[in-house]
Amino acid sequence: MERTNYLELKHFSGEHMDILNSFELPEEQVQFTSLPSNYKEVTEGQHRIVILCDGEPVGFFLLHSTERVKEYSDNPQAMLLTSLSINQAKQGRGYAKQAMLLLKKFTADEFPDCNEIVLAVNYKNIAAQKLYVKVGYQDTGRRKMGPIGEQFIMNLML
Repeated sequence: MERTNYLELKHFSGEHMDILNSFELPEEQVQFTSLPSNYKEVTEGQHRIVILCDGEPVGFFLLHSTERVKEYSDNPQAMLLTSLSINQAKQGRGYAKQAMLLLKKFTADEFPDCNEIVLAVNYKNIAAQKLYVKVGYQDTGRRKMGPIGEQFIMNLML
């Protein structure tokens, strides 16, 4: 029987916690993102989004509609995407790309006022840069210094 690999984006719920807490990342990725276990608590305007494959959490990211967005965009209707990760055991199957392709519709359904997604990607993180370009993000030309060096600010207009 062929596996369906039905991917969907869902808001975090407690039922996902155990699997999310067990996520691991290869050492070279740890410097660029945060594990879901770092977000047991979030502030107002931070939205934990779980990437599910056939109902099982395989990835995670945060969408922000906080003051922090202003560091990346002048658009009051923009949201900031951070901390995208795919559990190491589930990497290499295209989940990050599929999830980012689902993000437009998910955002339109869940955050109808949002018309732009912005993110920062480290200049050393070539794999992530390629992924974001593939799914339609563009380099805004803005740069920001992050904890481990320069970051490119990219956006996706919805």
